[in-house]
Amino acid sequence: MELRNLIYEEREGIGIITINRPDKLNALNRELLRELRELLEEIRRDEKIQVVILTGSGQKAFAAGADISEIAELGLNTGLAFSKEAQSVTNAIEELGKPVIGGINGLALGGGFELALACHLRIFSESAKVGLPEVGLGAIPGMGGTQRLPRVIGKSRALWYILTGEMIDAETARQMGLANRVVPSDKLMDSCMELAQTILKKGPLAVGLALQAVNSALEIGQNQGLVLEGALMTLACASEDKNEGIKAFLEKRKPVFKGR
Repeated sequence: MELRNLIYEEREGIGIITINRPDKLNALNRELLRELRELLEEIRRDEKIQVVILTGSGQKAFAAGADISEIAELGLNTGLAFSKEAQSVTNAIEELGKPVIGGINGLALGGGFELALACHLRIFSESAKVGLPEVGLGAIPGMGGTQRLPRVIGKSRALWYILTGEMIDAETARQMGLANRVVPSDKLMDSCMELAQTILKKGPLAVGLALQAVNSALEIGQNQGLVLEGALMTLACASEDKNEGIKAFLEKRKPVFKGR
């Protein structure tokens, strides 16, 4: 597919998506969101890709929110449609079935922060700052921010940052569990690649099942979640990958997983 606002490359099982509107601080417009959704669907079907890294071009911004010129045109008849369209992208990240690592370089504001929240793991550069400034514009987050931020940092903290628009720096993000790791800016992609390569060594079927179990943990009660976990564990135990993993452990060698 032709990409006008994204750069995509593959490196030995890792798909790297770079938001590429540096002249607009990688702001998100509808064309970009459509490209990202379609690209994610291609990646979902591509068995060669097992881990994804999502980042922004340049050092200034991961993605500095939605394109204000497009938001300004939204009204009663178009706001809901835009929100649903945008939420379909963050949902596609979260439900990809493959780990998505957010490499947060520079600013991630509004929709940019909401993209980061949809990622399964997040590594921040030391200069990264994230926030949801929408209330200051008379709007509210519309790409999942009001739902995902409380799940990551808790309801009270999330309300603080949503209602004040205060930005969160990298170290504060690490302390509250929003950032899994904080690294120097020039080490960000190396750290993302290192993490991706670590995950690549695991059984891909098991990784996907674990993602499914954890994603469901916040949506259903614990008892139902334990039933689901047991069912998914049963699938994992019946797989060729499990047999290979046990055999490799006993033979003191690296496993060769096939994803089945």
